[in-house]
Amino acid sequence: MNNRLFYPAIFHRAEEGGFWVTFPDIPECMTQGEDMKEAYAMAADALGLAITSRKKNKEAIPAASYPCDFIVQDGEMCVVIEFDMLAYQKRTNAKAVKKTLSIPQWLNEEATEMGVNFSQVLQEALLRKIETK
Repeated sequence: MNNRLFYPAIFHRAEEGGFWVTFPDIPECMTQGEDMKEAYAMAADALGLAITSRKKNKEAIPAASYPCDFIVQDGEMCVVIEFDMLAYQKRTNAKAVKKTLSIPQWLNEEATEMGVNFSQVLQEALLRKIETK
């Protein structure tokens, strides 16, 4: 799965002010905001919650439609929401977990002598691996 996703959202102007937002490709994903800036931020967070929930439940993540596929009514607009999965996961799921691993003794001795932080090196390597997939 690509880390950066772009989904069209329909921003509906609310009678009392602000906007309520729906995602045609992800019907369970809805939110609102007092103004365009807040509605956009809330839409990105709602999209993150919906996508991570689908991933956790092993449900399909739908392909995004093209924004031009939607006909909007008066008081509505189609806005593309950018969602960065990696940034969202870093922000919402940063709990550390302990991992046990094995490396050759000579490598351990050399790295220890150099004062290498094993956890930091592993995290950096894993991030590079994830970002290139």
